[in-house]
Amino acid sequence: MNHMPEVEKLRARTDIHFNCAQSLLVPFRDVTGLSEEESYRLGSLFGSGMHHGGLCGTLSSAAMILGMAGFGKEVSTAMIRDFKKRHDSIQCRELLAASAKRGIPRKPHCDGLVFEMTKFLDETLGDTAGESLQEAMR
Repeated sequence: MNHMPEVEKLRARTDIHFNCAQSLLVPFRDVTGLSEEESYRLGSLFGSGMHHGGLCGTLSSAAMILGMAGFGKEVSTAMIRDFKKRHDSIQCRELLAASAKRGIPRKPHCDGLVFEMTKFLDETLGDTAGESLQEAMR
């Protein structure tokens, strides 16, 4: 299933804010079995690195989604390792600081991470044969 259209709609909304974690959990409710409201509430405290610049909310929510889909820690560990390799950090405050240094405002930066993780999840979850994570990350 392609979750990108719903993710893009949520990230574009101005009437309500969907943080990075919610922007994944709400569209992937078909995987988690949660309702839209439950997904929204579950992700509410994971944005902005749990509101203190810690672990990026896209990684937190992606790990939850992978777990609900039955993937093990090896896939989650590889996802985090590959994310860190691409972005030099997994911490929200560091990711935002690096983005600001490059002149990229917060919203486009976070949108990019959400879209990147949506693509990864769609490819990984669509991979019922359990192919390599590295292939899914391309």
